[in-house]
Formats: sequence, structure tokens, C-alpha cells
Amino acid sequence: MKASRIRRRLAGAAAVTALAGTALLAGAPMAAAKANLIAINKIALDAPGLRVNVTYSCDPGMHHELVANAEQITSSKPAARGAGTIKTDQLVCDYADHTAQVRLRPADIGFAKGQTVKVTVFYFDEDGFRYADREATATL
Repeated sequence: MKASRIRRRLAGAAAVTALAGTALLAGAPMAAAKANLIAINKIALDAPGLRVNVTYSCDPGMHHELVANAEQITSSKPAARGAGTIKTDQLVCDYADHTAQVRLRPADIGFAKGQTVKVTVFYFDEDGFRYADREATATL
């Protein structure tokens, strides 16, 4: 009789411990799962280049840049291309969402009203890796 009572108490204590651990995990902030994300909010003509508004979040201690590239996808030849970056020291990396504006300078030919462009925004880290790519198209 004593053995089964002890077993029930041990099983009960194990169940309570498991439930407490589950509750702690469920109540933990989701910041770690949310970091290193990018969303493209708006693409606008800023002649001769472009202006891209983005929302981003990143892990504290990350050493990377936010890069935006654009290319004209309408049929005119040669196609306009541009690029812009936000340097590491200008990014706020604290898991929270932040907004930024990336100004893209044209490579050679400027962008013009009526063109359709494809913009790609991504992180570029200190080891040369590219990640969290987002693409959007817009007609200027």
C-alpha cells in the first residue's frame, strides 16, 4: 500500500513539474523567434533613384547591413538598376520592429515615372552571407 502511494505522489510531482515547465515556455517572450525579419512597406520614385521604406527586426549583437537592390523589369533597354544600404551602426537590433528608409542610387541610368521595378531587400552579414530576402514589385 505504501509503495503505490509513493508512486502516485512521485507521478503527481512529475506531472506538476512538467506543467510548470510548459507554462514557463508558453509565457516566455517570442522575441527570439521574431528577429531578423524584413518587410517592404513602400517603393517610391526619388529621381533619379528610389526610396524604399522597410520594417525590420534583428538580434542584439548582430553585425550586418540591410541592403536593397532594384532593377527595372519593363521592356526598355538598357534597364535601370540601383542599390542602397543601411550600415551596421545605423540599425537598431533589439528584437523589436523598426522602420527605416533606404535610398537607392542608380548605377548608370536613373529610374523614371511609369517604370515597373523589382526591389529585393536582405541582410548581408560580416561573413558575406545573405539572408531574410524579401522581394516586391511596384510601378513608379
